[in-house]
Amino acid sequence: MRRWRLNQKTQNGLPRSWTTLASSVRARAEMAPGDLMNLAHLEKLRLCSALESIADGLPNVDCARWLGTANAIVPLLRDIHNFEETVIFPAYKACLTSAEVDLGTTGRLRLEHIKDQCFAGELAETLLAIGKGDPIESAEAIGFMLRGFFEGLRRHIAFEREHILPRIGVADAGTPG
Repeated sequence: MRRWRLNQKTQNGLPRSWTTLASSVRARAEMAPGDLMNLAHLEKLRLCSALESIADGLPNVDCARWLGTANAIVPLLRDIHNFEETVIFPAYKACLTSAEVDLGTTGRLRLEHIKDQCFAGELAETLLAIGKGDPIESAEAIGFMLRGFFEGLRRHIAFEREHILPRIGVADAGTPG
């Protein structure tokens, strides 16, 4: 199986390579869905690290970094969530017993996706405004917002790694160092 190396950074922020990779017909043909899922988790964890770094650096603002992150966050989550919902969740549901399907795990995860995308939109607006020069009215509030988002995203990833991926026969790629 061919291993794809993702770009660590774009010019101004987070990598956008996952979206390109996941939508590539060639990549889908050469990589198993579980491998793509592990890459998606790595991309989301990179996003979390970028947001944590921004939160840790408050009240200082690196405009290019804030703008790059703001522009990447919504499309990255939208594309990864679409992949999970159309490829991973059906594979997961196919492995469940009827009693387990009734637990509604994928329905709950879909709701989390909606909430995460709404929160990501609000976060992107805030990062864009400050990255474009708006003053930070409360560094503490922005830090709280950032941490609330990336901590929830990390919990979601942990759940998928512990419950979804093993069920569909995918080995966890591990937490990046």
